[in-house]
Amino acid sequence: METDAFGIYVHWPFCQAKCPYCDFNSHVSSRIEPADWARAYRAEIARAKDELGERRVDTVFFGGGTPSLMPADLVADVIEAIRAAWPVANDFEVTLEANPTSAEAGRFRGYREAGVSRISIGLQSLDDGHLKALGRLHSAAEGVSALWMAQSVFDRVSADLIYARQNQSLEDWRHELGQALALGLDHLSLYQLTIEDGTAFGDRFRAGGLRGLPSEDLGADLYDLTQEMTGAAELPAYEISNHARAGAECRHNLIYWRGQEYLGIGPGAHGRIRIDGQWFATETHRMPGAWLSAVERDGSGELPRTALPPEERAVEYAMMSLRLAEGTELSRLPDQSLNQGKLADLVSSGHLWERDGRIGATATGRPVLNAVLAEILA
Repeated sequence: METDAFGIYVHWPFCQAKCPYCDFNSHVSSRIEPADWARAYRAEIARAKDELGERRVDTVFFGGGTPSLMPADLVADVIEAIRAAWPVANDFEVTLEANPTSAEAGRFRGYREAGVSRISIGLQSLDDGHLKALGRLHSAAEGVSALWMAQSVFDRVSADLIYARQNQSLEDWRHELGQALALGLDHLSLYQLTIEDGTAFGDRFRAGGLRGLPSEDLGADLYDLTQEMTGAAELPAYEISNHARAGAECRHNLIYWRGQEYLGIGPGAHGRIRIDGQWFATETHRMPGAWLSAVERDGSGELPRTALPPEERAVEYAMMSLRLAEGTELSRLPDQSLNQGKLADLVSSGHLWERDGRIGATATGRPVLNAVLAEILA
């Protein structure tokens, strides 16, 4: 049974520099007019209100790009427009992603006054050499300083780290993750480095220039060590790459993984919305100028929508929810959407668990989840 949680994703597409591993929709620009963006965001919120009707907003997430480059007044404008359009939950969660290079206490206080309740800082590494290799503009000391500043302003602070980097040993990661855990955060997003097409790292890898990446065995050992250390620190994985103390999970991201409804606003933003019982996948113009022009000229920054039939919704839900420790509600999956024989085999082999009307990946199944999904959705 689907729930009524509703989130709003707001994309800010600008960065100070493009990181070589990043495949997100981010751009470097020297000319940004905040008033133009405020008008466009407000117009899209008003349009969505007219189309979607009554909702209760549970979460808002400012992603990017580098949203901590946004003026606090612009963030406040967007939050005010959302509050004017819909009622919000009593435990309304508003997350903003920040980079250490754009972090300072006054800016954080401005975001808090604007209505932000949670900050997610892109730390990525606590090693200066590795930060340079990742194309980051901050030092490890600046990253830690940004976290301390954030914790002095916000009750909820998360950090991102990338591991399985070039020339990173198991002991290197043990030391670095230990440092991160000692910072006292209640949420960590810990991602293995992936080489994506269309990125500088992707081009370098194809040319044979990206050396020192971990072997498959070392990658598995790094993953296992991550689970061991975060579990011992009482920050278990509630999702494959996300770790939190009980109650500190990112509620916005849970909306994605639980297959619930979210509106996407801004260049390149995606959404899943429901109108008169029909689900739609939405996306917007990727280029900032094209999105702004479309909102102003056409009254919408969206591209044509795609209707999602129930069978596609079921497959999408399975692929997302099996990433969660809580697993997948079988009642939301039509019998024909799963290969029942393969499902039984994977339960028997210890890759999946099944209980109380749910299935989920075990500690054995999580590292090979893509293969598990390929089996049961075949």
